[in-house]
Amino acid sequence: MKTRSLILKLININIIAAFAVMMFLSCENPISVIREITKVDTLAAMSARVVTYIRSDSGKVQMQLNAPVMNHFEGKDPKIEFPEGFEAVFFDSLMQPSSRIKADYGISHENTKLMEARNDVEVENYNTKEKLNTESLYWDQKNRFIFTKAFVKITSPDKVIFGDSLTATEGFEQRTIHNMKGTLEIEEEEDVSKNNEN
Repeated sequence: MKTRSLILKLININIIAAFAVMMFLSCENPISVIREITKVDTLAAMSARVVTYIRSDSGKVQMQLNAPVMNHFEGKDPKIEFPEGFEAVFFDSLMQPSSRIKADYGISHENTKLMEARNDVEVENYNTKEKLNTESLYWDQKNRFIFTKAFVKITSPDKVIFGDSLTATEGFEQRTIHNMKGTLEIEEEEDVSKNNEN
């Protein structure tokens, strides 16, 4: 009986050892994994919540950016990430809100001053009452213009315009829509529906 239980114990130990060796050989080198996880540019050097950033010139506020979370990354490509979205409001010379950009995600590259906004991106001009909707938008903060190669929808009080891409001033005052798909005159539709009712 003792010999049989000893043999069973040795078999169990061998099975466990074989299993452990298989697990070890099937995994990546843990040192390389740790190095990848702890790379300088993959870990935020600083994180902050409920952030407000103001850009001004000669005492006049030009832009105010608000975000629930901000992560700052260092390294060769220092960047600021807004994983829970952001909203940037632009002001005119009288410091009145003139337009805004908002998105569910944003990342700003400090070296190039280029910010990418993704997921439910919206640009609104308060003066013209126009609104741009897209899924991806780039904001050149240095040269103060926005552009996208993604599908865009622009809604104004009297029409809706669709396009394949767009370039515009950051305040959305001037714009060029590429490969415009068509316009829909909202007022004309309302007139048609009224005529159908009569």
